[in-house]
Amino acid sequence: MFLSVFSYVNFVSSAVFEVGGKDGWTIPKKSVAGVYNQWASDNRFRVNDIIHFTYDKDSVMEVDEEGYEKCRSTQPLFYSNNGDTSFTLDRPGLFYFISGVSGHCERGQKMIIKVLEPQSPPPSMSHNSTTTTTTTSGAADASVAVNYGPVIFAVSMFFVLLPI
Repeated sequence: MFLSVFSYVNFVSSAVFEVGGKDGWTIPKKSVAGVYNQWASDNRFRVNDIIHFTYDKDSVMEVDEEGYEKCRSTQPLFYSNNGDTSFTLDRPGLFYFISGVSGHCERGQKMIIKVLEPQSPPPSMSHNSTTTTTTTSGAADASVAVNYGPVIFAVSMFFVLLPI
């Protein structure tokens, strides 16, 4: 019976995405319009995934839709200019990012990320969870949720019911 206490453990995985891949968060070349939105649409983002911005002499701001469209914001929701910024996608929905350096957004350094609605977890007997993190810079779906609960439950019941 003791082993069945640990029967359902949900493993939740989050991914770290490198914005812009190996090039990072830079002003796009003229021939590559919409490069960051293309990068974002090639990936699937989930709640608690992390996007990582690497840049030099620049900044990143999370703004509302109006700030994104106008390429400016006097009151960004988030601002960083340290060259190495991690941002946790903490809710489903749209996130709008622009460069905080004058003229960069107008030249294409902006991005919209859509975070998927979380899937309903299967019913379980406990609320224990373990989190793992995966890093990706490509278009692969790097976050995977795995529920080992049924396997652990079956194994624990085998030992509980095993005649002594």
